[in-house]
Amino acid sequence: MNPPLLEVIDLTTQFKTRRGMLTAVNRVSFSLQAGETLGVVGESGCGKSVTALSILQLLPRPLARIASGRILFEGRDLVQAGPAVMKRIRGNEISMIFQEPMTSLNPVLRIGFQIMEPLRKHRGMSRRQAREEAVRLLDLVGIPEPSSRVDDYPHQMSGGMRQRVMIAIALACQPKLMIADEPTTALDVTIQAQILELMKRLQQEIGMAVILITHDLGVVAETCRRVVVMYAGRVVEQAPVEELFQRPAHPYTRGLFDSLPRRRAGRELTPIPGSVPSLLQLPAGCAFQDRCRFSDQDCRRRPPWRELRPGHTVRCWRPLEDH
Repeated sequence: MNPPLLEVIDLTTQFKTRRGMLTAVNRVSFSLQAGETLGVVGESGCGKSVTALSILQLLPRPLARIASGRILFEGRDLVQAGPAVMKRIRGNEISMIFQEPMTSLNPVLRIGFQIMEPLRKHRGMSRRQAREEAVRLLDLVGIPEPSSRVDDYPHQMSGGMRQRVMIAIALACQPKLMIADEPTTALDVTIQAQILELMKRLQQEIGMAVILITHDLGVVAETCRRVVVMYAGRVVEQAPVEELFQRPAHPYTRGLFDSLPRRRAGRELTPIPGSVPSLLQLPAGCAFQDRCRFSDQDCRRRPPWRELRPGHTVRCWRPLEDH
């Protein structure tokens, strides 16, 4: 197997608060091959977005810092990279689609200018060349009449069209890796399907790798090859997508599936009991122990990683296969 395009090793990211240091990402590790789609799932506040921001060094400093770990992108450690190196990488080799396009796009700049900016900065295009490429990108992502819409402002577009513009900006320099942070959350179901289909098609054409951050397991099933499940800042399970859906091993992963709506009439939702513990006061051992019906004395100690099958690992003292 070829070396991974991206390898995150024991990444720990902390935030300074009035009540002390908050560990938002706690020794997270995963890897990504070139051209692969990796899903990162979990409840809100589990550390998905902070992991993505850590990769691109977009953390709000000095309140946040990477406390330890390595982020290897094509063998280069991004944790040790200086601001000049990261400026060359962001938007060029690694791009990101943020969750809410209306707050990510500059409201006082035309969308054409915002697409042209990375083209001129990273690819050295003239203004005319960049404008022609911006029109082509808008057409590529399905914006009607791109030659006239290129001069629109963000507020003149619908939510789905603004998200397409964000994808056009992310694709401008044909990056090797695109991080999509909840790219369809604010969109209706029809537009969600169009955006996901667009991302899949463009990924196949360009051959880039994708990290898809979401809480929607349906989106994961349609688009991802492997899945990382996070809870309270930690990775609790990793598996190929078919394996995870057929044989989830961590009780938290099983709880996510059980809480999904079912087609069968009369079937009630089964929510996960309790609530996520405070990241400032995590219990010793497994962070999920107070919500898990299988917890026992062992769960008060830090659970080990167990490899159940090739590619399927779980951090749990009592994987569901043991019951």
